[in-house]
Amino acid sequence: MKLDPILTKATRLARSGNYNGAIKILTPEVNRYNGSFRYCYLMAVSCLHVGDFGGALAYFKAARDMKIRHPGVLLGFAVLYLRRGEIDRAVDFYLEVQELDKKNRIAQKALVIIRKYAGAGNFSAWIDSGELPKLFPPIPPAGFSPARVAILTAAVLAILGIFCTVLVSARVLPNPFKRRSGRQEIAEITLTREDRADLVETGGSYRYILTEKQVLDTYERAFSLFFEYRDEAAKTNLNRLLESNASQRYKNKSRLFFSYMEVPRFDTFVWKDNFSYSEVLRAPFLYRDCHVIWRGMATNVDALQNLTAFDFLVGYDTRRTLEGIVPVVFDQAIPLNPERPLEVLGRIALIPTEQGPLIRLEGVAIHQPMEAQ
Repeated sequence: MKLDPILTKATRLARSGNYNGAIKILTPEVNRYNGSFRYCYLMAVSCLHVGDFGGALAYFKAARDMKIRHPGVLLGFAVLYLRRGEIDRAVDFYLEVQELDKKNRIAQKALVIIRKYAGAGNFSAWIDSGELPKLFPPIPPAGFSPARVAILTAAVLAILGIFCTVLVSARVLPNPFKRRSGRQEIAEITLTREDRADLVETGGSYRYILTEKQVLDTYERAFSLFFEYRDEAAKTNLNRLLESNASQRYKNKSRLFFSYMEVPRFDTFVWKDNFSYSEVLRAPFLYRDCHVIWRGMATNVDALQNLTAFDFLVGYDTRRTLEGIVPVVFDQAIPLNPERPLEVLGRIALIPTEQGPLIRLEGVAIHQPMEAQ
């Protein structure tokens, strides 16, 4: 489980029984964790414990959209149906949990209770007895502390290093220096023999003039970064090719390459590839379509039913230094407080003007910390 300071703190509060405390921490972070299963699941279970069954149902639905057969989510739906007296539907969910995990104790306990009370017509009385929380889905562990993770990781890596060296020497394992990745090879963006023979265009006006070797190296660098899940860094290399004398073949591959990139979230963003406003301002065409997270303040907020737009004062979160003003547009309603600093995760778009390209952010999510109490 990936460590995250906010989710870890909320998990520890929930596991200690302080569900209201967990909800208080998580509620203002809804945009930061947009699309996060762990966030939705933790909110759902916490809502169950504080009696907010409508909120629990909403978050369990969101969690199920991401993991349709997660046992914890199925247990959540089951207990909500039990509470409403829809026993047949609850049983269906418990049986589905048992298909996934035959030894699931909560599902086993629930089916025993249903058999004992439902037939006798005493199920409502059992619900009213306050025993229902015994069937609530579990809250996952909070994870190890960063220090303990570092120690364990170092020990495991040392052991694996010795073990793999022996196996490689014996040719039981492939060479570890060859690229390995969870991403599969994609034929459309893999270089062919013909690609390697058609590298540059002759004549014309370009922003960057590259040699044949530089074209090949730049594309292969993007390819390597892509397999390291560093999509934003890969994009800068592809943009360099698109603005260069690279052949049309390479430019077409570069454009296709963009379609395989993933849209990051706050909890998946690679922070070492977070480009500053000043970097983007110096060479905007290199960073076109890259995602960034910038801090600042919102002003001139225009909030509609399906649109939120504002001028983003980049770097002004401390109210001391203003790096620049960038228009931001979200294609949905985004709750925000213009009196408080915020972080914007967005995709860089370039709007042509007579003075040069205007930088705009197409919003993905925002993070705005709670007001100090």
